[in-house]
Amino acid sequence: MLEIVALSALTAFLTAAGNGAAGEMGKQLLLSTGALARRTMGRETPQPTGPEEWRTLAGQMHVRLSRDPQQAGEWALLARSLPQPALPLAPSGGLPPAARDFTNRQKALKQLKREATRPAAGRPRVALLHGPPGIGTTAVALHLGATLYAQFPDGQFYVDLRDAAAGHDPEPAHVLLRLLRQMGVAPEQMPPTASGREQLYRQLTAGRRALLIVDHATSAAQVRNLIPGTPDVFLLVVVSGRPFALEAERVHVAPLTDRYATQMVKKVAGQDNVARVKARIPGLLEHCAGNAFALKAEAMRLLAEEAIPEPGDDAPAGDPVRGAVRNACDGVGAGTARLLRLTALGGWPAIDAHLAAAAAGVAPEEAARMLTEAADVQLLDPVGDDRYRFRPEVRRVLADAAGPQHGIPECSAAVERTLDTLLNRALRAAHTALPQSWRTEPLPADSDAYRDEAQGVTVLAAEVGNLVRAVSVAEEYQHITTALRLARTLWPLQLKAGHWDEVLPALRVATRCADEHQPRSRTAAGLHFQLGHCLGELGRWEEAEQAAHAAAECERAAGHVRGEASSVELLGLLNLYRWRYAAAHERFVEAERIYRRIAPGQEGAQDVARALALTGRHQGRALRGMGRLEESRHLLEVATDFFKEQGESYNQARALTDLAEALHDAGEDTEALARITEAEGLLGPTAAPHLRYLDGLRLRCEGRP
Repeated sequence: MLEIVALSALTAFLTAAGNGAAGEMGKQLLLSTGALARRTMGRETPQPTGPEEWRTLAGQMHVRLSRDPQQAGEWALLARSLPQPALPLAPSGGLPPAARDFTNRQKALKQLKREATRPAAGRPRVALLHGPPGIGTTAVALHLGATLYAQFPDGQFYVDLRDAAAGHDPEPAHVLLRLLRQMGVAPEQMPPTASGREQLYRQLTAGRRALLIVDHATSAAQVRNLIPGTPDVFLLVVVSGRPFALEAERVHVAPLTDRYATQMVKKVAGQDNVARVKARIPGLLEHCAGNAFALKAEAMRLLAEEAIPEPGDDAPAGDPVRGAVRNACDGVGAGTARLLRLTALGGWPAIDAHLAAAAAGVAPEEAARMLTEAADVQLLDPVGDDRYRFRPEVRRVLADAAGPQHGIPECSAAVERTLDTLLNRALRAAHTALPQSWRTEPLPADSDAYRDEAQGVTVLAAEVGNLVRAVSVAEEYQHITTALRLARTLWPLQLKAGHWDEVLPALRVATRCADEHQPRSRTAAGLHFQLGHCLGELGRWEEAEQAAHAAAECERAAGHVRGEASSVELLGLLNLYRWRYAAAHERFVEAERIYRRIAPGQEGAQDVARALALTGRHQGRALRGMGRLEESRHLLEVATDFFKEQGESYNQARALTDLAEALHDAGEDTEALARITEAEGLLGPTAAPHLRYLDGLRLRCEGRP
């Protein structure tokens, strides 16, 4: 027992509980930890906010536990019950395939291999691979991974940041999230905070031999916390453009020499085709200036028997990508080139036939044919599921050409049609995902819902990058109402899919936009609520509380009683998860009073009974944290009975879990075990995290004398 509650073990447990609070069961463990910390310290102890504060709290409690064997036993049981699902380093897909037409790059590869294989000698293995757009940095990185495959038996992991919404470079925490997903971390095991994710990343890579590639990085901050702490992990950061300051081996990818450029063209177009136009090859090489993308694009045109540019081609000097894009557009149909230019205007992370059709004002079947044609000449990259994306440098060239080619009115109309298509798709999906929620809008006229709630969430998740981008585009084009409605459709992704990192940039834009154009309105209130919820899930407590206060104030000003009560309830939850149990209880009581102001027949009256049951449950949880266990038990029993009567098995199981915790705290373990068994009977296999938590709670109840 004493070994389990040693200071180091106690510190590790507290830190794990604080960093690992992902999902409902992570929060449940966090609340149990806070309640026990309060009993140990004899006073309310707000949740620590950083590693040093966690260590300080552990030290203070350890002194008390050394004099209180009973409390030490409680901590030992809680630590032993912490669910510890296996977290193997499990590559979800490995690296994308290397290019078949890869040519030369021996100097860059030699530098990279030297960094990857040198004796560690206390220095992390990190390389920064950079070069101008289209030069082939990604191809070099993927070729290296293919040739050094055997050196990294624990996995090769690839994160490409170019699919982030334009204008919203991923934050460091989001980059970590994406990497951990590649490493096989399940959603319920994903820490919500940046510090928790970094800690998990270091646990997973400790003692491993792995290659990590982060492609299209734009700042040192995005990758600095990925620098390996173990000698056999190699971090390769790829930058398309100017390099940034990072403590790493810098490797520049230079233009291909004429000799190797010719080899590459032959690999793509075939030696016979190159021989057929031998006299034109010097002009092609001069035109492409050793840029791999330009060379491949021109070789693809040659393969399709298109004309090779004359040596005197008027492409901008030093800009082979721009010339290659222009020539590729000349080689496809005029309708395809127009579609590409108009679609490129939005900066969409991914496009499909329906989105492109909206931009160009053509039928989806015609758009699908055009997208295939564009991909054949390297103007688009396929990404699966009949979706495509632009290379950033290609999109910029096409977007720049749209205005001069088509005029401002046509470009604006194309963007507006695309926004309307995205909004319609998102409204349908959001309504299907949460058909009973007053936070989602009704189905658009003449639109059908998706098949079921799961499909609604799936559609939103597939479109999240475009929706986040669309909020900014709508604001830029002064379609303010569209921007706000688009942001509101993200609510199901926050509530049911945990896409907090992804939607946060859009919510920040939308709340600012609402405050400027629709201040103190119900729309502004709803967006502040979403922002507060999102920030709270990410552990950004101060910002979350500010947003929740703003939501309550806007709802109050708009006379929306149900919304005001819900916002006050959110403030209570934010306090609850910070171990501020007394403040949380006050907020929940206040929310109950506001809900009771809704008279029969008024808006929201049909939701009052359920809302009161939920706030009653939350009051019970707060009272448990305050040590008022008899009052807590009564309220949790009332909530359990309500959800049982309503047939809400999941909420009944959650209330039963809370009740079992309160009974255990009161020393009534026999009755607590009965409640655990009852909760287990209500949960199916999909509730695996909840069932694991109940297993741990059972151990705590059975392990105490």
